[in-house]
Amino acid sequence: MISPKESMRTVTTLLPTSSRTLADVSMFGTAGGLGVPWRELGLVMLSAVVITFLVTGLIRKIAIRGGAMAIPRARDVHVIPIPRWGGIGMYLGVLSAFGIAASLPALQRGFTYVPDMQAVLVGATIIVIVGIIDDRWGLNAVTKLFGQILAASVMVVMGLSWDQIYIPFANINTLVLDPWQSGFLTVFVVVAVINAMNFVDGLDGLAAGLGTIAAMAILVLSVNLLTQQEGAVSTYPPALIAVALAGACIGFLPHNFQPARLFMGDSGSMLIGLLLAAASASASGRISLSAYGIGDLLVLLSPLLVVFAAMFIPMLDLVMAVIRRTRAGVSPFTPDKMHLHHRLLRWGHTQRRSVLIIYMWVGWLTTAAVTPTILPLRWYLPVVITLGLVVAMLTYLPRVRQRRLSAYRSQNSPKDKVNHEV
Repeated sequence: MISPKESMRTVTTLLPTSSRTLADVSMFGTAGGLGVPWRELGLVMLSAVVITFLVTGLIRKIAIRGGAMAIPRARDVHVIPIPRWGGIGMYLGVLSAFGIAASLPALQRGFTYVPDMQAVLVGATIIVIVGIIDDRWGLNAVTKLFGQILAASVMVVMGLSWDQIYIPFANINTLVLDPWQSGFLTVFVVVAVINAMNFVDGLDGLAAGLGTIAAMAILVLSVNLLTQQEGAVSTYPPALIAVALAGACIGFLPHNFQPARLFMGDSGSMLIGLLLAAASASASGRISLSAYGIGDLLVLLSPLLVVFAAMFIPMLDLVMAVIRRTRAGVSPFTPDKMHLHHRLLRWGHTQRRSVLIIYMWVGWLTTAAVTPTILPLRWYLPVVITLGLVVAMLTYLPRVRQRRLSAYRSQNSPKDKVNHEV
């Protein structure tokens, strides 16, 4: 089997010198084979962290004056009004990171040869505007859903979508989607991930932490693809989206971790969901199966596996909420206190511990999805199993303590003492 590098060299040597650059970009998605620009990606992340952290403090004052306040409700865990609009600071951090990346020669190819970055900028702007309005004045579920579909549809029209899916059974291998199928799939995934992040945003620092973990997982995958393809153009956008999102979430966390001084609101949670879905869509369906062969199918499936793993906990929470509310005969959008984070609180975890527990579960799942492309199999299974057991033990330990304490109290209740004396 011919390797990707050998096949690329064979084709390019048969082409005239003036045609090789165009062939490299159009057929193989490469732009000079520069590898991974580590310093530039680090600078982009650092800029997103710093700008988000600094701007968010100003946004908090604006939110208070503008009346964008989260008044405590029956299902909430906070007891005093907290300002919203933290998503504006995250958006500005992402926007500035994109601007810096576009000005760096090593990263410009991610903006020049593929439409993904421009599509993400427009989609993110739309979703943040919808979130700002909802955080301040409130939107009904249908209007908010329309805004989400609009943002996703605009990205599809601008060229960001899944165009093929890798299926490892029935001798299908590659399922190529037509524009309508690709568009519907992309819109569905984007809206689903947006609402999953929106549903899980119930504890201080939870959504920002999950966004950081998921973005870092996609970044690891994108860097791995960049390394394998020696600087392929198509792998720059997911890396840039992921590194900017991770930086924005990290910069926002000091303002939002318990006790929170500012909530990201729907403007922030929907932005995280949209960027995660966009990064995964940008990383998926960009590699030709003929270039790698069936032996590397796991690498081709990795973008979908990573986004599924990173979003499994919030998506599971979303599905359970819809089923629970539908069975109760109420709207799927009716709020309640039966989310995963509410259950962890009832098990005896504090707010901070509940957030850290969910961090660990999402981190474990994303690690399980990413490491097969990095670690050999003999190391992969022991690492994943060990980490899973540790996280499970930390999750259920307070529950076990509660049960033992209840059993002890029931055995030593005053009524039992009286019966024993009689």
